[in-house]
Amino acid sequence: MYSSVITVRTGSMPTVRDITGEAAEFVSGHGDGLLHVFVPHATAGIAIIETGAGSDEDLLLALDAALPADDRWRHRHGSPGHGRDHVLPAFVAPYATLPVVGGKIALGTWQSICLVDPNGDNPTRQVRFSFLAG
Repeated sequence: MYSSVITVRTGSMPTVRDITGEAAEFVSGHGDGLLHVFVPHATAGIAIIETGAGSDEDLLLALDAALPADDRWRHRHGSPGHGRDHVLPAFVAPYATLPVVGGKIALGTWQSICLVDPNGDNPTRQVRFSFLAG
C-alpha cells in the first residue's frame, strides 16, 4: 500500500472543498486498484458530490437544517453550536473508497471528491490518501 497526507486549508467558515485534483495526482501512474480517502478529524467528512453548480452550498444548507449550530448539543467546547460538528461524521463519513482504473479515479461525469468541514475553529485539515494496488 502507498499512502500520503496532504494539508488542506478550509478557513474559518463551513466549507465543501474539492480535493479531486489532489487525489488524481496521487493515483496518477499507479495502475488499477483502490483509492481510500480519509480525514482523521472528529469534525469533518468526505463526500462524493457534484460541485460548482450549487450542490456544495446545498449540502451545507442541508447539514445546517439537520444539524443546527445552536445550544441543543451536549458537547459544548469551541464556538457556539460546535457540538453539531462532532455529529457530522455520522452523516458525512470521514472516508471514501473509490476504484482506480489505469491510474485514473473512476468517478462519474459530475462527481468530485470533497472535504466537508463545518468547523470554523480548525482552519486546516489533514487528508490521507492510500492506494491499494489491485
